[in-house]
Amino acid sequence: MIEVGRVCLKVVGRDSNLKCAVVDIVDNKTVLIDGQTRRRKCNIKHIEPLNQVVNIKKGATHSDVIKELEKIGIKVAEKKEKAKSKTQKPIRKRKAKVKESNVEKTKKKAKRK
Repeated sequence: MIEVGRVCLKVVGRDSNLKCAVVDIVDNKTVLIDGQTRRRKCNIKHIEPLNQVVNIKKGATHSDVIKELEKIGIKVAEKKEKAKSKTQKPIRKRKAKVKESNVEKTKKKAKRK
């Protein structure tokens, strides 16, 4: 029932009620999914297979999965890439420790007594 290219509905989690395609079978309990959901490993119990299959190879890229899903009428919203910071954080310099002379140390000891 679960095979590479099988279109599924995510039932559990943050991406629930979104359609995805099985990209790879990791082991007998988990699969790699991609599509309207985030590309990630998913427990087989958390997806419900539909009777549609797309023609993708094992380990297909995100763009390949999007093209095949759009052919069968499933629209996938484009995901924004993380913006690279234009400026770097300023580096704070540590304060330099001032070494005390022996004279100053003896004065502090004298004050304590």
